Amino acid sequence: MHLEEKKKAVDELAEKVQRANVIISTNYGGLTVAEMTDLRRKLRAQQIEFRVIKNTLARFAAAKAGKQEMDKIVVGPTAIALGYGDIAIPAKVLLEYIRNTKSQLKISGGLIENRLMSAAEIGTLATMPPKEVMVAKLLGNLKGPLYGLVSVLNANITGLTYVLSARQKQLEKGG
Repeated sequence: MHLEEKKKAVDELAEKVQRANVIISTNYGGLTVAEMTDLRRKLRAQQIEFRVIKNTLARFAAAKAGKQEMDKIVVGPTAIALGYGDIAIPAKVLLEYIRNTKSQLKISGGLIENRLMSAAEIGTLATMPPKEVMVAKLLGNLKGPLYGLVSVLNANITGLTYVLSARQKQLEKGG
């Protein structure tokens, strides 16, 4: 690769690294071409880009994108998954692939926005429910106390209504 090609590759990768909200670094040593193709297909179906990169070029691109923390997760034969949507999806797809195929693929670590994550933290991220489910649970937790307050406040009015209704019936029978 000539110097101009390297500069172009670094610029292209820096733009993608800067745009990505989750980057997961993997060690792809031991994967066959067929396994790599299968993994790429599964990731592409979820709008996740998976690229084999040279570590030096990755470091230059990370520095250019302002994500120097990426240096710590780019070791050995490296391929990175770049996610632009839900941060949990790339971790879920990669770990599901490793589990289902008993693959040699290893997760080195990850970067969410500018926060460095270990391989174990990426595993934890993969077990999290989708964002929509978490928002729904949060809203449910916020609505619960409000419904309780309405019920408590409504109980006194309902009780008073029953007492007045019973008294009215009592007066009607007696009068």
